[in-house]
Amino acid sequence: MTNLNKIALKILSKGKGILAADESNGTMTKRLDSVNIPSTPENRLFFRETLFSSESMADCIGGVILYDETINQSSRSGKKIPTLISDTGALPGIKVDIGAKVLANSSEEKITEGLDGLRERLKVYYQLGARFTKWRGVYCISAKYPSQLAINSNAHALARYSALVQECGMVPIVEPEVLMDGEHSADDCLTKTSEVIQKCFEELIIHKIDLTGIILKPNMILAGNKSKNKISNEEVSSKTLECLKKSVPNEVPGIAFLSGGQSEIEATENLNLINKNNNTNFIMTYSYGRALQQSALKFWSKDIKNVKGTQNVFNHRVKMNTLAAQGKWSSELENK
Repeated sequence: MTNLNKIALKILSKGKGILAADESNGTMTKRLDSVNIPSTPENRLFFRETLFSSESMADCIGGVILYDETINQSSRSGKKIPTLISDTGALPGIKVDIGAKVLANSSEEKITEGLDGLRERLKVYYQLGARFTKWRGVYCISAKYPSQLAINSNAHALARYSALVQECGMVPIVEPEVLMDGEHSADDCLTKTSEVIQKCFEELIIHKIDLTGIILKPNMILAGNKSKNKISNEEVSSKTLECLKKSVPNEVPGIAFLSGGQSEIEATENLNLINKNNNTNFIMTYSYGRALQQSALKFWSKDIKNVKGTQNVFNHRVKMNTLAAQGKWSSELENK
């Protein structure tokens, strides 16, 4: 077992998942605006620190993805944020891409940037305590998209990123997200997501990535949010497993799903069914942002000093997803 594989398994094992707290300042401002809280560095930190100090961190969270602002901040107790996280037993991670930009020669699609200077940035993040990283490639679905250009370009970038991350002794999260925006069917999503993931692994293998030391963060297979043909949770589970079985090499230790615009309950229920039906060797868990935080954020916004109440809401959501990551969730437990 390599050190990278040990890190990946520490993050993913025993039903633990990943808290994605890596929203850019722009995205975090939108979230705080939606609950009428001013988006200051202090408020952004206060909310995140409230979550990072919750009791569920020790039992349920294996890793926390941070944003550049947050990894450099200190908590109210004076602890550095990476230390606050590692003291719970979870590993600090860091988002290292600098965002999706317009893809040249395919203006409706995106390419993720941030490779320039990445080797040097990774060394700094490692010194700050990060032990894993995240890079998101994003793809849209329509009659003509994702194009081969977008599929190839983003796969190449994800592979180059992964090589630099592993060189620095950290685990790369490889996140190819096929968006749920659109009228496409679940079968279209299955076809396109399979193509995207297969191309990513082709490039990862060309770039000599240690596949035992990565975490894949894909979307589940869903019909588009404007589709008239929604599918059942059972079909989400079966199509998602079909996609991953034919697209992901066996060496990969685990898959941590993004929630991709699903509601909190949908994201939990679908993860639970995927695990109930999981006949692969892959660990299947969660790497959720909004689907772990939204209820806690709404509660917190009513009285930001009510730390314990906010943590109780967050603890419930996290515990439900850790049950789902073991196929042990139920609506009865949800509503207890």
